[in-house]
Amino acid sequence: MHDPSFWDDPAVAQSVSSQYSRLKSRLDDYVELTEQIDDLELMLGLLDDEDGSGEIPPDPELLKDMDQVAGKASYTLDRFEEQRLFSGDFDAGDAVVSIHPGAGGTESQDWAEMLLRMYLRWAQMRGFQTEINEATGGDEAGLKSATFTVHGENAYGLLSAERGVHRLVRISPFDAAARRHTSFVSLDVSPLVQGGVDVDIDEKDLRVETYRSSGAGGQHVNKTDSAVRITHVPTKTVVQCQNERSQLQNRETAMRMLRSKLLQLEHDRRQEDLAREKGEQKEIAWGSQIRSYVLAPYTLVKDHRTNLERGNVEGVLNGAIDDFIREYLVQRATGKLGTREV
Repeated sequence: MHDPSFWDDPAVAQSVSSQYSRLKSRLDDYVELTEQIDDLELMLGLLDDEDGSGEIPPDPELLKDMDQVAGKASYTLDRFEEQRLFSGDFDAGDAVVSIHPGAGGTESQDWAEMLLRMYLRWAQMRGFQTEINEATGGDEAGLKSATFTVHGENAYGLLSAERGVHRLVRISPFDAAARRHTSFVSLDVSPLVQGGVDVDIDEKDLRVETYRSSGAGGQHVNKTDSAVRITHVPTKTVVQCQNERSQLQNRETAMRMLRSKLLQLEHDRRQEDLAREKGEQKEIAWGSQIRSYVLAPYTLVKDHRTNLERGNVEGVLNGAIDDFIREYLVQRATGKLGTREV
C-alpha cells in the first residue's frame, strides 16, 4: 500500500484497502482481547489480596470494573466465535441489500422504511459503512423500494441470515379506526461482486431505462437527474441506482448490483441442485416469512426459524438484531434449524 503506484489501478487498490481494513480490525480485536484478559487476571489478583483472609470484603468498585471488563471480553469473544460460522465463498465480503414492501399500500411502505432504518442503525453499531443506492418514496409515506450497500468484514455472511419476509403487526397510524394491521416486507441480500469475479451478462438480455430521481430525499438519497434502471430480461431481475452524480456512474453501480444479484441466483440454484442430489429438504429462504415484529396487542419479536424471542421490540427496531443473526448462524452451522413456524 505504500508503493507510489498503488493507486494506479483504483479497483485493485480498493480491494486491497478493504482487505487491509478487515485484517487490521481482526488484529485490533485480538490485541484488545488479550489486554482485557490481562486486566481481568490483574483484578483477580487484587481480589485475592483483599479477600484472602475472609475478613476484608471485596471493593465494590473493583467488582464493578471486573464486571465491565468481563462483559467487553465476552463481546469480543462472541465476535471471534462469529468468524467460525462463515464458510461461504462470499461471506467475508460486502453486501447489497434490497427492500421491497408487499401488498398493503401505505402500511407496507411505511414498514419498509422502518426496516431500512433498523438495518442502517445495526450497520452503524457494527462499525460498517453504508451507502444508499436507491430509495423510492411511497405515495403517502414510507418507501416503495430501497437498495443499499454495506461495507465491512463478514457483511454478506451476517446479512444473508436476514434474507426473507419480515412481518409487522401493529395498530395502524394510518387507520382512523385504529385497527390492527399486518404488513409484509421482503429483504433480498446479495454479495457485492468484486472485480475479480466473472459474471457473464449478454447486453442483448438487458433493458436499460433512465429517469429522474424521485426518492425520499433527506438522508435516503441524493437528488439526481440521471437515475438508471436495468432489467435482466431472462431472470426478470431489476436493479436501479440514483445516488451517483452522473448517468454513467449510476449505470456502473447498477451493473455491479446486477452482477451481485445474478451471482446470488446462480449460487441458490446450485445449492438447490446439490440438495436434490443428496435427497435433502432444503429450507426455503427467499420468500419465506422469517420473523414477526408484534407491537399490538403485546410486544414481541420472534424468529420463526430459530424460535428465538425478544420482548424489547423498540430495541430491535433500533438495530439490536445481533442475537437473531447469531442464533440463526449457529443453528444453521450445527444443523439444528427447526421447522419454520407461521
